[in-house]
Amino acid sequence: MSENTHEPIDDSTQLSDGTHAHPPIKPSLPGRPKPSIPAKKPSVPKGGKTPTDATDMDSTRLGSRYDMDATRLGTQLDMDSTRLGSAKTAQLPDGTQSAPVQTQHTQQTTAASTHAAWQPQQPAQTQPLPAQPLPSQGTVPQQPFPRASQPQFQSQPQQPQPQTPAQPAPQVIDTGMMPAASPDVEHFRDMFNLLTENIAKAVVGKARPIRQVLTALMVGGHVLLEDNPGTGKTQLARALANSVATSFKRIQFTPDLLPSDVVGVTFYDQKTGDFTFREGPIFASIVLADEINRASPKTQSALLEVMEEQKVTVDGVTHDVPQPFIVIATQNPIEQLGTYKLPEAQMDRFLLKTSIGYPGHDVSVDILRQLDVTDRAATVDPVLTGDDVIALRRTAQTIHIDDAITEYIVRLVERTRHDDSIMVGSSMRGALALTRCARIWAAADGRGYVVPDDVKDLAVPVLAHRLSLTAEATFAGETPETVIARILEDVPAPVLGR
Repeated sequence: MSENTHEPIDDSTQLSDGTHAHPPIKPSLPGRPKPSIPAKKPSVPKGGKTPTDATDMDSTRLGSRYDMDATRLGTQLDMDSTRLGSAKTAQLPDGTQSAPVQTQHTQQTTAASTHAAWQPQQPAQTQPLPAQPLPSQGTVPQQPFPRASQPQFQSQPQQPQPQTPAQPAPQVIDTGMMPAASPDVEHFRDMFNLLTENIAKAVVGKARPIRQVLTALMVGGHVLLEDNPGTGKTQLARALANSVATSFKRIQFTPDLLPSDVVGVTFYDQKTGDFTFREGPIFASIVLADEINRASPKTQSALLEVMEEQKVTVDGVTHDVPQPFIVIATQNPIEQLGTYKLPEAQMDRFLLKTSIGYPGHDVSVDILRQLDVTDRAATVDPVLTGDDVIALRRTAQTIHIDDAITEYIVRLVERTRHDDSIMVGSSMRGALALTRCARIWAAADGRGYVVPDDVKDLAVPVLAHRLSLTAEATFAGETPETVIARILEDVPAPVLGR
């Protein structure tokens, strides 16, 4: 008895191993199998045995399940063959006719397919398909038709890579047309070197940071010295103040420092019966703001006006500061407890930011040999006056800057605004600062014109502290100094020629 049709199984379909098979029944809906109906247990007479044993029932159930699978797959193959064989013959590219496509109908399963793993019966006398694809509606497609047994995976089209804009060719600067160094420029070089050697008595072996601080003095800007404790930041500021015969004041910034303690205060004088303005320590030519990040933001903001406009406004009255004027601020990068980070607006007020670093081995040995010198900055004597510094500033204004140099500086600053690692780039204040410093750097070298190396030497200390990196660049370990160094490599510099 078949468990699907409940009809007696024909003896002719009895197999050699005792199992049975019958022709498959086509389901009412193609591709949807009928739910299998479990076979009913035959009634067992008293004292008798079942018509078939347990093995016969299991084999019948297994055969019926394979019959249904064969019927379902045969119907699906029939539909696919009918769809593919809409055209009986195809005209191949070589002019021959392809073999007609035969459809596959419901097949009789063999005895072996009901007991072992079922294998679909291939249609008889079907010629293998040629290498060319089957035509569809009388046209020969260009791409071969994929077979079900061999799926083809089409490669994804490659996304076009963004093309970086081509860098302009480096311009050539004709040095033969540049002005020769005048006697004033040579005098500038001699005085600049004299100041450097004089300060080097207190800060030994640090010629480069000394020259950078002197560059800020000649430009009329301000310097931020950021380095570890004990590296000589205060010694450098005091040595510069002692090298120039002008006024010097030191402000030790603390959390309880008030703005009036810096710029001054107006008080009522009982003797005269008038209000009198008392100048603060900011009214000096050289001002040392020691550990500036320890003061509150309110006190730090008191320096914004004087650092930019070199004027101080108290109670509605504006007061000029003496000239030359420079603020040398110091801070420690490692000690952050009880400190206040300088805002970006105040960081942009500094002309350049630099560090001193530790001395070399030989220099350290020489310093240890001079144990009796407790204050090295006190041993420095003045070599210039304030008026001499102002005269040197006027000489620096005569240094020639070629248009190729100014365009190169603008390209560097613009690159900081479009770099992926930079969130906020440099402003025009940074471009102006770099141009003015490059002019001082050229005069200190005894040249009457600026070369690209002057810009490269000063780009990091002048532009790095004006940048704000993205969070991704900071997590990746990048610093403003490394980003500026990378930009210097990417932007082509002008070439010197004759």
